[in-house]
Amino acid sequence: MRHIRTLVTASAMLLASVSAYAQTTVTIGTVNNSDMVVMKELSKKFEESHPNIKLNWVVLEENVLRQRLTTDIATKSGQFDVMTIGLYEAPMWGKLGWLAPFENPPDSYRIDDVLKSVRDGLAVDGKQYALPFYAESQMTFYRKDLFDAAGLTMPEEPKWTDIERFAEKLNNPNKGIYGICLRGKPGWGENVGQITPAANGFGARWFDMDWKPQLTSPEWKAALTTYTGLLKKYGPPGAASNGFNENLALFASGNCAMWIDATVAASFLADQNQSTVIGKVGYAMSPYGTSKTGYHYLWAWALGVPVSSKSKAAAQEFIYWATSPEYIKLVASTRGWAAVPPGTRTSTYASKEYLDAAPFAKMTLKSIESTDLRNPTKDKVPYYGIGFVGIPEFQSLGTTAGQEFTAVLTGEKTVDQALGNVQKFTERTMKEAGYIK
Repeated sequence: MRHIRTLVTASAMLLASVSAYAQTTVTIGTVNNSDMVVMKELSKKFEESHPNIKLNWVVLEENVLRQRLTTDIATKSGQFDVMTIGLYEAPMWGKLGWLAPFENPPDSYRIDDVLKSVRDGLAVDGKQYALPFYAESQMTFYRKDLFDAAGLTMPEEPKWTDIERFAEKLNNPNKGIYGICLRGKPGWGENVGQITPAANGFGARWFDMDWKPQLTSPEWKAALTTYTGLLKKYGPPGAASNGFNENLALFASGNCAMWIDATVAASFLADQNQSTVIGKVGYAMSPYGTSKTGYHYLWAWALGVPVSSKSKAAAQEFIYWATSPEYIKLVASTRGWAAVPPGTRTSTYASKEYLDAAPFAKMTLKSIESTDLRNPTKDKVPYYGIGFVGIPEFQSLGTTAGQEFTAVLTGEKTVDQALGNVQKFTERTMKEAGYIK
């Protein structure tokens, strides 16, 4: 009898153990964009091969996501096991000890296959604190058919003076075609993320080596005057409200002769379900003014695990799957090669299938590989980041700057007034934070 009772007890303990593991839940906080929606749909394959892991998805708009994740990780509340973060957050949070490092990737993951500029941007002191799902830089999209009809030739590396000349000749509002589309919507991840690299390309910088703000420099004035002037003269109506998604829709509908924005847009413009300009799009580098340092940004949406997670091993197991070469092949087989997450792996850009399906691939790779987050400006600076400044205060600084820059577009303020206001706010913020006296 005792033997039977022992067997029953042992069996019950085993079942309890298996049941507990079977109920391991990984909560994923991610952004509501096309690539992440695909990841969520395809994650059923992961659950099929990992029956002991259940995925719980929280999909949010970008600004809401950032707020939720920042609050969660700073308070160590542990609501999320996988966080969708970027090159801005990963190094800061890793340095603070808020993220669990990826120390033993499986051999099949092929960590050396991940593009070095992207991999290094998500690491601190040799430790990898996030793995990239996709990466992007900036490029110039232009209508080849309109250029050919006007007898124009886009250089592979245009200057802003070239862009202005082309915009003037191609601007035709009566036919619903505008010379240039650029982000005007305020936000540190919207217009500021685009204007800052443009400013770098004129030799500007946010701070000198002593953290003194430099927003009233002639270089910043030249950049903001050029950017806002183009939109005022040759941009679509309501440009001050247009962010990435709005401009993507405009270009895909045939309303923009040129658009300078994220390289990731190329795959959407090649999608027959979203684009009316398939086969008509050309690709060039992002324009520069007087300097070729930091004139196009690098960004990656990456996946990391907070130290507050109670399911770290399972969370990292999912991340290895979602950012692996096998996942890229899965997307290719189900959605087509042009739809695979771009900008992360050398092997993707060595694939003939991808190169044949994605005419934008080589320009995307060139743009990504020619960035250096640690040396973002012509003159030395104490920060990392090209489209952003890698300090916690930048979210506030960038938000204020974005509002001021948009006010220039709407005619509420001059370039000098806007830059003066941003300079004052930045000086005050940096003094309060202890960077300067």
